[in-house]
Amino acid sequence: MLYRNIRTPSLFREMERLQREMDRLFETVYPARMRTAPSYPAMNIWANHEGAVITAEMPGVRPEDIHVSVVGKTLTLTGERKPDQLEEGARYHRRERGYGKFTRSIELPFRVQTEQVEATFDKGVLHIRLPRAEEDKPKKIAVKVA
Repeated sequence: MLYRNIRTPSLFREMERLQREMDRLFETVYPARMRTAPSYPAMNIWANHEGAVITAEMPGVRPEDIHVSVVGKTLTLTGERKPDQLEEGARYHRRERGYGKFTRSIELPFRVQTEQVEATFDKGVLHIRLPRAEEDKPKKIAVKVA
């Protein structure tokens, strides 16, 4: 038989060792935080028959650097987080917080009354209230007896 000379337990140990080495290699080239970059800013969306509320985490972003627009059923957030200003002669020991311009668009579940959209910024969290357009609100239909 062909498989008689292969010792199965040692073969599996060698394959596991090779897998660990490959994982270690890829971790140095592509760290986990680089492979699975989340969308920025992180958002939560709640909706009911009256409208929707969106919250977006934007620590370190100034309110004047945030722009909110609604076109049709699409909400777009754009803005910029500026880099920290270092003192003369200072250099980073560790740098994990990103900076730069961002844009995020979300398809809403219904059309909104754009003239009544409200956005407030508090403690690094943007709150957006989106009232549902009257023509998109559910209508109660009366059932008539024939």
